[in-house]
Amino acid sequence: MKNIDKRNRLDESPFSYRLSKDNTVFLNYEGRQIKILKGKEANKFLERMEAAEDDVAKQLIMAKITGNFKRGNERNLNSIKHNK
Repeated sequence: MKNIDKRNRLDESPFSYRLSKDNTVFLNYEGRQIKILKGKEANKFLERMEAAEDDVAKQLIMAKITGNFKRGNERNLNSIKHNK
């Protein structure tokens, strides 16, 4: 696990999710909704979350599903404005 999360970002638990009555899963990153899972995709996600060993494993599952959170080259809006 340490080889995957070299910056220990998953220890901070940036990801969360909530489940609606109709089994729709809403994935959040730092409190912002970033992805919605429905149907078979939502069921598969919930099964993986139940089988996860610990909280860091759950964070990794959510990070992989949301995609593009591994590279570390994401910029926030302020850094883009200042570079122009």
